[in-house]
Amino acid sequence: MTDSSRATRPEILMVGPLLPDLIATLETRYRVHRLWEAQDQAALLREHGPRIRGIATSGRFGARRDLIEALPALEGIFSFGVGYDSIDIAAARERGVLVTNTPGVLDACVADTALALMLAATRRIAAADRFVRAGRWPNESFDLATRLTGKRCGIAGLGNIGRQIARRAEAFDMEISYYNRSKRSDVPAHYRYCADLRSLAEQCDVLVLAVPGGADTRHLVDDAVLDALGPQGWLINIARGTVVDEAALVRALQEGRIAGAGLDVFEHEPRTPAALNDMDNVVLLPHIASGTHETRRAMADLMLANLDGWFAQREVHTRVV
Repeated sequence: MTDSSRATRPEILMVGPLLPDLIATLETRYRVHRLWEAQDQAALLREHGPRIRGIATSGRFGARRDLIEALPALEGIFSFGVGYDSIDIAAARERGVLVTNTPGVLDACVADTALALMLAATRRIAAADRFVRAGRWPNESFDLATRLTGKRCGIAGLGNIGRQIARRAEAFDMEISYYNRSKRSDVPAHYRYCADLRSLAEQCDVLVLAVPGGADTRHLVDDAVLDALGPQGWLINIARGTVVDEAALVRALQEGRIAGAGLDVFEHEPRTPAALNDMDNVVLLPHIASGTHETRRAMADLMLANLDGWFAQREVHTRVV
């Protein structure tokens, strides 16, 4: 590629590392500035900021207001992931900057992970694995677990992912209840609608969180909801860590006010509460709900389609704002 052709490519700012293959592809189509690698990020923004037209980011790294305001030529923020609570949407709107994400393509894998956590937590799969690995089986009996089949499944957030979780739960003969901003008319009639989360928690054995993150859902699960879930209830979170008051959750687990939990996300990830590490009734995952080769490739393809569509034709596939 000649220097002149490289110079005409749109310049984009990558906030943090993405998939290696995705980075390689982006660098063949755009002039990519790697913000996370810069020893002096402010200097990078001063030098290149006036020409940067796009931000490539993810739900993990987001785009703060100060970054958006530092890029006067910014046209779009292109995020790898479905969640966009880490992007300052208000700042983007004020500047007339579009925001895209990658919804849909990860729904199945996230729903799969929710069911995996439901089974792993109630059937004590991780604890049983540790029991065998520690060489305890020849001399001890492993304690009984809880059956998942036939239990009541409550889903907070019956969007695309929530509905896929419900379909999988039905395969285990689970009764489905849900909490949503409004009652849905496009779901099976036997799904029971609850007008508030506390009522849902009271009516289920397993409470699965599938709501978006952000200010509106921060600490949606608090002491009152955990108490409503009760000592026989299980909490599963594949949504966002901020949806749960983590300190309240730790207390509820320590005091036996809920039966256990399966968590893929945390309030201050990648940091997790140390108190959870020794709890055999809690399954901990490192935010991997969409972490399969197939899904991450589909997410990368959709992110590229949004970037290329915007800079070639001013059209995108999955616009948030």
